[in-house]
Amino acid sequence: MTHATPLPRDELQRRIESAPGPVQPYACDYPAGWDTGLHHHVRTQLVFATHGVMTVSTPAGRWMVPPQLAVWIPARQEHALLMHRAVKLRTLYLDERLPGLPTQPRVINVSPLLRELILRLMELPAETTAHGVGARLVAVLLDELHEGPTLPLHLPEPHDPALRRICDALRDDPANRDDLTTWGRTVGASPRTLARRFQAQTGMGFAAWRQQARLLAALPLLAEGHSVTAVAQEVGYESTSAFIAAFRRSLGTSPGRYFSRPPEGA
Repeated sequence: MTHATPLPRDELQRRIESAPGPVQPYACDYPAGWDTGLHHHVRTQLVFATHGVMTVSTPAGRWMVPPQLAVWIPARQEHALLMHRAVKLRTLYLDERLPGLPTQPRVINVSPLLRELILRLMELPAETTAHGVGARLVAVLLDELHEGPTLPLHLPEPHDPALRRICDALRDDPANRDDLTTWGRTVGASPRTLARRFQAQTGMGFAAWRQQARLLAALPLLAEGHSVTAVAQEVGYESTSAFIAAFRRSLGTSPGRYFSRPPEGA
């Protein structure tokens, strides 16, 4: 059953915690702008949207989830979901005792087979996933999830207050072109110190982090139907071709083709 409005959090938590089988489905259509706020579940969560774009945030970073992709959220991981447009959310809550579940959040590609497995399990009562056909579907689902590639749609969060100040400003204005010398004067640190901390705390250099922030900022705008050229300018790419190249490196196709195609397996 698809819920037209989100269940109250305590009711959803009770449903998840008392699920009589290894997989508990939850389908809900969220309006644009809905923010769940930070929360966690006792089960691992596979978050998939058949329509719409959302951001999954944790204290350690952010993951952008456009259509045709899904995100793993480990059990007890604090997270929040922000819907950038109307989102048709299809979530599976998996018992953490199932084999091979992830220990870190990650975005994965949803193949046609994986999409159909998710949608079929959405139709099954939780108790039927413990045996018979339901259990076999869960086993194939886990195989597909383990085989699927991890996609680079993660923006790691530093813990240093000065770096967080810079990162917050760049998320608010991804077209900002200030270098670390300029930022150093703003936050009171040398560019060399900032560069070293960026690499140590995010695993990325400052320029790479900013480019990733720009790519993730572009996805909701593209999903809303803005032109590729307008989005490239809005988020600070020097040219449309540079933006298309960055998009292709991350998602394997051009932005125009990605957002014009129907969902895989449809």
